[in-house]
Amino acid sequence: MKITGIKSHVLSYELDEPLGYSQKYYTKRTAHIVEVTTDEGITGIGECFGPGGVALTNKTIVEKVIQPLIVGMDPRDREVIWNTIYNDIRDHGQKGMPMQALSGVDIALWDIAGKIAGLPLYKMVGGAFRDKIDVYGYGMMLQQVPDLEERFHNEAAQIKDMGFNAMKMKIGKGVKEDIRLVSAVRDAIGDDTGLMVDANHAYTAREAIPLGREFEKLGVDWFEEPVAPEDYQGYRDMCEALDLNIAGGEAEFTRWGFRDLIEKRCVDVLQPETCALGGISEYLKIRDMAHAHFIPVVNHVWGSAVCVAMNIHLLAAMPNLPGGAHPTEPMLEYDTTPNLFRENLLAESLGVLDQVKENGGWISLPKGPGLGIDLDWDFVDHYRVDA
Repeated sequence: MKITGIKSHVLSYELDEPLGYSQKYYTKRTAHIVEVTTDEGITGIGECFGPGGVALTNKTIVEKVIQPLIVGMDPRDREVIWNTIYNDIRDHGQKGMPMQALSGVDIALWDIAGKIAGLPLYKMVGGAFRDKIDVYGYGMMLQQVPDLEERFHNEAAQIKDMGFNAMKMKIGKGVKEDIRLVSAVRDAIGDDTGLMVDANHAYTAREAIPLGREFEKLGVDWFEEPVAPEDYQGYRDMCEALDLNIAGGEAEFTRWGFRDLIEKRCVDVLQPETCALGGISEYLKIRDMAHAHFIPVVNHVWGSAVCVAMNIHLLAAMPNLPGGAHPTEPMLEYDTTPNLFRENLLAESLGVLDQVKENGGWISLPKGPGLGIDLDWDFVDHYRVDA
């Protein structure tokens, strides 16, 4: 079996209103889907992390840099292919967009491997440790409106009514306003619902530590990306100063980047983004490194239904972290904000929202080989954009 080609499908559409995080606001939804074809008719699907112009840049890397390197190679030789690509781009892209591009290709190769074997991805990476996955709802993105507290209050109540037992919100508007926003959400959902906050590296450690102390009073479960991803000492200072969990890692890449983050005990909860860090092959090494240091892993999930499907498999196959009578169970992060690429991209929906509502917060494992999904190609054609 040989790889015959790689195609990038960048999809986009305009949002009804801008949604944002501490660093910027988006007016469009974007998804970057990678398709790897073979001479035996088996096709693999993957996804690259990154919106807008980032996705278009990654498309060029996938098709113009990576494709010529691996056409003609056996798609089952995933480690050989990964290292061939990485060694070629090492001098130009140890982090960032080249790794995002490599991630989508690697994920597609794992999808091919599962289809060849006739096994779901979770079987290919070691088997399922659980037959259901707890899900937390991601929402409350920043909006440029005067009534943000009221909107967050109402949205949080809606997410709870959808069946989620935990949720995550954006912050980063400033210390005083963040406290008001988190207070409004906690008021809406009560004390029995888990709550996480995500600052997207809005603060320095000096600003974030006293903010974290206020979050402790509000029962926040973790404080995500409080400081810049490069600020390892800032992360470590926060872990030492606060009792609530410090989470991060979505902006880190490869085992070498995560090595320092993990060995320096910079986070209490690690959040690898598989569609960015180097793909499934690299994720498995990072997951095991984190567990070797007794750091829980809760995957970062931001993308289309392809990303969601892949992460369901990876979470099913994640070993329980030892160290207590009641090990931390992994959770699936699920975006509840408007996203057609999450709900309408597949020929058959994953049905996450329906399952969460019916089951009281959890979903079952997908069936079928590889990622267990098929794209709706008419939908892809409709939303595809050119570079």
